[in-house]
Amino acid sequence: MTASTNRQWWAFAGVGLISFLGCIDLTIVNTAAPRIQADLGASVTDLQLIVNMFIVALSMFMVTMGRLADIYGRRRVLYAGTVVFGLASLMAGLAPSTGWLIAARFLQGAAGAVLYTSTGAIVQHAFPESQRGRAIGALYGVNGFGLAIGPLLGGVIVSALDWHWVFWLNVPLVVVALGICAFSVQESRTEEPGPGVDWPGLIAISLAIPAVVLAFTLGADWGWASARTLGLLAFAAVALVVLYLVERRAADPIVGFRLFRHRAFLGAIVSDFALACFYTTVLFLLPLYLSEVRGHGGYATGALLLPCTAVMAALSPFVGRLTDRYGPRRLLIVGFTAFTLSAVLLAQLSLSTSLVFIGLALVAMGIGWAFILGPATVSALSAVPERQAGQAVGASWTFHNLGGAIGLAAGIVLYRRQAEAGLTESLADHGVAAGGWTHEVAAVPEDATTLLRQHTSLSDGEITRLFGEMFAHGAQAAMWLVAGVSLAALVVLGLLGPRRPATAAAECEAAADRQTV
Repeated sequence: MTASTNRQWWAFAGVGLISFLGCIDLTIVNTAAPRIQADLGASVTDLQLIVNMFIVALSMFMVTMGRLADIYGRRRVLYAGTVVFGLASLMAGLAPSTGWLIAARFLQGAAGAVLYTSTGAIVQHAFPESQRGRAIGALYGVNGFGLAIGPLLGGVIVSALDWHWVFWLNVPLVVVALGICAFSVQESRTEEPGPGVDWPGLIAISLAIPAVVLAFTLGADWGWASARTLGLLAFAAVALVVLYLVERRAADPIVGFRLFRHRAFLGAIVSDFALACFYTTVLFLLPLYLSEVRGHGGYATGALLLPCTAVMAALSPFVGRLTDRYGPRRLLIVGFTAFTLSAVLLAQLSLSTSLVFIGLALVAMGIGWAFILGPATVSALSAVPERQAGQAVGASWTFHNLGGAIGLAAGIVLYRRQAEAGLTESLADHGVAAGGWTHEVAAVPEDATTLLRQHTSLSDGEITRLFGEMFAHGAQAAMWLVAGVSLAALVVLGLLGPRRPATAAAECEAAADRQTV
């Protein structure tokens, strides 16, 4: 192995660790939420903000940080973002109140936008074109592993130490990662002079996207017709219109709308959106099913989710090599086929579903995740010149975040509606009249059995069975939803397939469009 190759993989190790920390903090806090609530006296709304403020800030700055990295240097911006992320993690661990913790989570998310975008662009620059698929596949295998292992690791840390260490653990790892990057990562940026940063576009997109995310994240609790939800959506719509008008006149737009003409980029954003829609819904409902319905503890629940994590992590480098050979589109089709199979299997959940059956569904999910995450990024990068790599990654991950927020919101709404309908029907069979409390039973599974004991005279065995049937009924509906999303992604990818050979003039025009994105 040559010195140059050694340096490439040391750079991969450094930015991979940084990227892993950004991804794991997206999901690790969910497990720590009950302990945080008990320690800081957080309300339900406080907990939602603690968990979701990260993704709000992430969405707010994703495209911005990608663009700044392209202009001012990806290594420089990565170092600055990583230092801020470490300081914000220290601040979160020291938080004496929920307000302090929410502010720290916002800073973590803003810095995390750098960790997501610059790392992919740096890896693309570090490796020759023939190895980029393999390297990016490995990087996003690390990312996916961080997203999937977060809930399990959070449970282990909280059980062994306390919730503060969920954040403090980032600090020494940030120091190690920066030490590795210091001697291995080379600076890269766009070499072409331009008119500078498109600040009006940056401001417009930084206001529009988080407004959408926040509305869909909290809309179910605020009420979809509430003034706050509708106000946020109206604000987002106005900001998006302003963004479009501003970008049409910008000399160097932050969002190149011509980019959406490229089939590879459209395939990437559809894939990222559907991917996040799938895993956020499944990783929200399945742990609840395993713990609340099947009675497994935190360690056991985490262990039962490992088939997905292990398969995804093991396959990602292999998928990267396949991407170099066959291109991303074919692999994306394989990934969404596996996702569809996984969702159909999970839609059969019941009180007595075999754990082996659930394991097979999770293996299919892990295969799908591995075949989508890295190839989607390669597809996005293939649509732009290297000077816009950060912008492309930022845009694709913005759609990823939107998919997670919108998909999870839709999944929860469908789960609650179908769970409540199933519960009402079952209560009628037992001669019990439903009331306003049945909505709360469906909305808060952790308190469901307590509420059923308060409002019915059913035996413990009947309550356990009633709750299990209710949860399974709602979860099945949500799983059919993500199956439909995966099928829709397959259809879109099929429609975005290769066209018949273009004429020379058309090819020249397409090349000109690409250079002016």
